[in-house]
Amino acid sequence: MEEKNLTMPLLGDDFPAIEVQTTHGKMSIPGDFKGTWFVLFSHPADFTPVCTTEFVAFQKRFEEFGKLGCKLIGMSIDQIFSHIKWVEWIKEKLEIEIKFPIIAANDAIALKLGMLHPGKGASTVRAVFIVDPSSKVRLIMYYPQEVGRNMDEVVRAVKVLQIADKQGAVAAGWPNNELIGDRIIVPPPKDEKSVKERLADKSLDCYDWWFCHKPLQK
Repeated sequence: MEEKNLTMPLLGDDFPAIEVQTTHGKMSIPGDFKGTWFVLFSHPADFTPVCTTEFVAFQKRFEEFGKLGCKLIGMSIDQIFSHIKWVEWIKEKLEIEIKFPIIAANDAIALKLGMLHPGKGASTVRAVFIVDPSSKVRLIMYYPQEVGRNMDEVVRAVKVLQIADKQGAVAAGWPNNELIGDRIIVPPPKDEKSVKERLADKSLDCYDWWFCHKPLQK
């Protein structure tokens, strides 16, 4: 595989349109998810230990994602019968029912999404795409095959994107930032007049005019 064939969507791009076969039937992505948030995540292979722990972890948070109006979609280049058998195995052996669809991708789809990296063999890397209701790519994470993901961080990422869209910037480690906790950062003013107005605004707490914060609206 030549490295020049590797492509990937960038932040703010429309999620690439793909027609896929999944464990829940044929789907058009992102078309079938228009108007909702979704997380599409790839895994290297079915019937592997790290991937199994990840799928269980995602399913454990399935309802939490649902409360955020966010759907889950798994994906690898394994064939559909392998996905189905693996889901059956997880239910039988681990007593966990996987409720989200899993895409049976081919190399063309995986390359289109930047999931096949020349230096990491023929399996898809652990990619995560968070896509908003307008089908825009909002966040991308890539992990190597040997490192399992932190699903709480994926949940947190969806939450902070939704909050940022409505209220302002979100600090590192939200909601437990070392400086301002779960408060929201107010965008810095862009001219001298706004600087003076900012300093006079008693509704805000400021370290300086360029670093002000306000309570989270719940």
